[in-house]
Amino acid sequence: MFTHSNVGKPGAPDSERTKLNAGVWRFHPTTQKFELFSEGTSNPWGLDFNDYGHAFVTACVIPHMYQMIQGGRYFRQAGKHFNPYTYDDIKTHADHVHWLGERGPHAGNFRSASAGGGHAHSGAMIYLGGDSWPKEYRNDIFMNNINGARLNHDHPVREGSGYLVTHRPDFLVMNDSWSQWLNMKYDPSGSVFAIDWYDKNQCHSPNPDVHNKTMGRIFKITHENDKWVQVDLAKASDMELVNYQLHPNEWYVRQARLLLQERGPNKKVHKALKEILAKNPDATRKLRALWALHVTKGLTEKELTELLSNESDYVRSWAIQLLAENKTVSPETLKRFATLAQNDNSALVRLYLTSAMLRLDPNQRWDVLEALVQKSEDKEDHNLPLMVWYAAEPLAAVDAKRALQMAEKAKLPKLLPYTVQRIGALGTEDSKKLLKELNDRVGMLEHRHE
Repeated sequence: MFTHSNVGKPGAPDSERTKLNAGVWRFHPTTQKFELFSEGTSNPWGLDFNDYGHAFVTACVIPHMYQMIQGGRYFRQAGKHFNPYTYDDIKTHADHVHWLGERGPHAGNFRSASAGGGHAHSGAMIYLGGDSWPKEYRNDIFMNNINGARLNHDHPVREGSGYLVTHRPDFLVMNDSWSQWLNMKYDPSGSVFAIDWYDKNQCHSPNPDVHNKTMGRIFKITHENDKWVQVDLAKASDMELVNYQLHPNEWYVRQARLLLQERGPNKKVHKALKEILAKNPDATRKLRALWALHVTKGLTEKELTELLSNESDYVRSWAIQLLAENKTVSPETLKRFATLAQNDNSALVRLYLTSAMLRLDPNQRWDVLEALVQKSEDKEDHNLPLMVWYAAEPLAAVDAKRALQMAEKAKLPKLLPYTVQRIGALGTEDSKKLLKELNDRVGMLEHRHE
């Protein structure tokens, strides 16, 4: 956005660095690979994952809520996308904002209590802390409203390929404008710890002395059912760590998965995890086993490919993502992707296929994209029309004629005008000739209808 990063190892040349100016990135702890996962938004000061491994961020100034999709490009407060052929970006997944009035987000601060308190947010916690809290909190998103000094509470609902995020009443009001909760985490008991940057000034200042650096606080929110526990999972056996993948409190799941990865591949662990993946009826438990198998190197391409036929579209989707993780797939897997693009009835699966295409060489994308652009049921989807465009855009430079033919048959909105614009940007004699032929065809059709 306003601050530009050029990320790489110390001393690395620009060719080995990744440009970043707002978005979500990831870094692999053992391969040391850094990559941009998705780009855009504004000051995304909170990130968390739900039971299905879907990421959400909270943002400032612009509308606050975004489901972050691998390869997605999102509405920005300022600046331009690195790819000049983006043409449009994905907007907020929320059906509301937390400010009132028509004079812009800043004007709503300190007078928008009924809507949530204002435009600026920090921290994002998706509550997965177990069974002691009421069930309706699970998978809901909690964030601090900086100017409103309160915890906003949003509720994601599956819609199409992703989510519509709706408004719930504020969870907690501080009644103290100095209170700024920057981060919230649930613990092994299901209680929530919060870091409070306690300061008179809500916003940044070029003068560092306006901020008080001595008054930070830590809070704990406890439900009456919570029972404090002391846990050291490092002492757990491998099989105990596997069993923790079934725990209702995600704290245990994530900590145990990290320890399993650190301990490395283990055939007994893999066998037990594959048992969960095959036989547990709950899709979220299948996913936990799948992710633990992935980080412990317990899956072959053949096993992942077999999951493309799983009854759960969540499992099928994640099998696609893991198959494309290394930015290369076998010809056989690519054929399976094309079949899914043609026949799978899940918009979620089609979204993951689109993300996978963004990771592959453009020459490999044709069959999948030619199927996806035909899906008229995705015309009104929040994510798919633009995600498909992001994957299809480079094909104009590979084979402009075939790209134009694909766009002319497409059922998704704007794919044809975007493709025409992209081919025009090539500026070659062949591209000019191709667009002239298109204009002649359009002119003939219009003449027939007069």
